[in-house]
Amino acid sequence: MLSVKNELLQALAASLEQLTPGGGAKAAFESPKVAAHGDLATTAAMQLAKPLKLNPRQLAENLRTAVLAQPAFAAWVDAVEIAGPGFINIRLKPAAKQQVVRDVLGQGAQFGFQPSNGQGMLVEFVSANPTGPLHVGHGRQAALGDAICNLFASQGWRVHREFYYNDAGVQIQTLANSTQLRAKGFKPGDECWPIDPENPLSKAFYNGDYIQDIADDFLARKTVAADDRSFTASGDVEDLESIRNFAVAYLRREQDKDLQAFNLKFDEYYLESSLYTSGRVDKTVAKLVANGKTYEKDGALWLQSTDYGDDKDRVMRKQDGTYTYFVPDVAYHITKWERGYTKVVNIQGTDHHGTIARVRAGLQAADVGIPQGYPDYVLHTMVRVVRGGEEVKISKRAGSYVTLRDLIEWTSKDAVRFFLLSRKPDTEYTFDVDLAVAKNNDNPVYYVQYAHARICSVLAAWGASVADLHQVDLSPLESPQALALMMLLAKYPEMLTAAAQDFAPHDVTFYLRELAASYHSYYDAERILVDDEAVKRARLALVAATAQVLHNGLAVLGVGAPQKM
Repeated sequence: MLSVKNELLQALAASLEQLTPGGGAKAAFESPKVAAHGDLATTAAMQLAKPLKLNPRQLAENLRTAVLAQPAFAAWVDAVEIAGPGFINIRLKPAAKQQVVRDVLGQGAQFGFQPSNGQGMLVEFVSANPTGPLHVGHGRQAALGDAICNLFASQGWRVHREFYYNDAGVQIQTLANSTQLRAKGFKPGDECWPIDPENPLSKAFYNGDYIQDIADDFLARKTVAADDRSFTASGDVEDLESIRNFAVAYLRREQDKDLQAFNLKFDEYYLESSLYTSGRVDKTVAKLVANGKTYEKDGALWLQSTDYGDDKDRVMRKQDGTYTYFVPDVAYHITKWERGYTKVVNIQGTDHHGTIARVRAGLQAADVGIPQGYPDYVLHTMVRVVRGGEEVKISKRAGSYVTLRDLIEWTSKDAVRFFLLSRKPDTEYTFDVDLAVAKNNDNPVYYVQYAHARICSVLAAWGASVADLHQVDLSPLESPQALALMMLLAKYPEMLTAAAQDFAPHDVTFYLRELAASYHSYYDAERILVDDEAVKRARLALVAATAQVLHNGLAVLGVGAPQKM
């Protein structure tokens, strides 16, 4: 039906040009707010009436006459109706709606995809410190990042997935110190175990059981290998550098396992430490100083970030000579630009909101050609986990939070992905473990996957190849339920485009639930494997197309489409 819609859009543009030169630019369709009003609508007459100084209703009448004379409208449109002050509602013939079945079966997994635009983009997400297992907040970020990458890939972008490792700074030293104390036989609660003197309720060291696991393997002089490194422990409890390197490699490996359980792969792991060893941080600071965008005050170096919309100037280099955390972030984003990524998206928690103005200010002050508003940010809230009606706050593995692997082990990779994508990123979300394992219609991922499996069961009972359905006569598909299902299938490409533009993978989950409901309604209304061969094959083609779109949408989310349940 996409081809039908494009034909009608061209015909509408041609008709508008006939009425007024340049009017074709106003050619656009939208969905009527009330389904009973039609299948497509246009407000072009209302938009053009004022500049043309014409009555919008009369202009709509003129436009109606013009479009009805177009061959595309004669072929695909049942009626063109005018409503209110000049709305034009269009009712399609069944043949126009049926065309989507042929489109889906012909394009298969590529249905909804746009051709390559020749452009590359970088999406940075998860980017966890290698100081512990990935928690459920990282899981939400992983699901968001991967789905956003898939959405943009569907729109013709060449997408680069990147994980930025904060492997430099105080937290890594704290990890090393925590592991060293465990290796020496101490544990949280012992008098020597440090706490934060400024906040006694906050533990200054890492207390999870995983620290003891690292210490035990260090003492055993084991070798650990992650995606980007391998390290053999010295076993010497006084060798803090060896402990640090071993602990980072150990937790890199653990995070690799978390990501593998989530079926997530990155194209590149970018190390924060490399920004220092390569001199990029110093070079960036020198650039900002040379541009006159900094000043000295109270023994510190400040960035004039208020010149770029920040609420106050920011310290870049502290009195002790170390840099604040946003400085390497600025250097890092300059590398993204220099690598040719003119579009960059960062997926981060809402606690990073203050970073946005600082990083963008630093990029503008560096004056290296980066446009304002670079990069884009998608911020997400944390996730509450409820199990057995009660909130789960801690994990034996991590000590103070529920890990992503916990959640996957309690439910499944598919449930975790679908659930974490089922709300807007910036809205609070409660993950209900019991609902995620329920095999009923209240469980959204089960409901959608069951619709796909139900269709596969029908196709298996039929026994022939779906390829045999590509050219069947679709004219028997005229029931209200069949027509509604086909109209929903036709919305899939536009939904993907809008979801990518808005960084909104939750729109895909909403669409899939609506499509599953429409299929279940159709299945309840019409038998598929009937005796009439022509009717049976037409209905099989429709449900096969529905299964394909369900499969495609689930793939965007990184969720499986089982054939049996």
